[in-house]
Amino acid sequence: MAYKSTGGSTDLPDFFSDLVRCETRLYNALNDSLRERHCIVTSQFEFLRHLRDHPGSRVADLAAAFAVGIGATSKGVDRLEKHGWVARHPNPSDRRSSLLALTDDGRELVDAAEGTFTERLAELLTDTLDDPSMPVVARTLAKLRSALERAQIGMPTG
Repeated sequence: MAYKSTGGSTDLPDFFSDLVRCETRLYNALNDSLRERHCIVTSQFEFLRHLRDHPGSRVADLAAAFAVGIGATSKGVDRLEKHGWVARHPNPSDRRSSLLALTDDGRELVDAAEGTFTERLAELLTDTLDDPSMPVVARTLAKLRSALERAQIGMPTG
């Protein structure tokens, strides 16, 4: 079944397949670059970046931001903590949770990794998405993400 739009029709299963396969290939390529240069993977970079940009986040905040289960998020934070990149501090307003903070090593790592991440992503996208099309694609994906998040679609159950 094709989705009818003003510009013609789009085969939705093919659209979905393209979207997911692009994400997977980009994610894997970024994993390779981050692992090679910084000994981390994309998920670790994303957690560290979120914690840098949102100080005082809790595990539940990370889980919600990335639509990942609490258990998987907690294990990911445990690994970051074991490496000395993240510290847990008591949450004064809720004894059952901790506030997460980057350590100095974590901040240094995420700042360096962000350069690698951005450079590699630009390399991967530049030949395909030229300057005029990139803002359109970015706005479209942001609009889709926002609509899904507002409706709480695709949130993990555990």
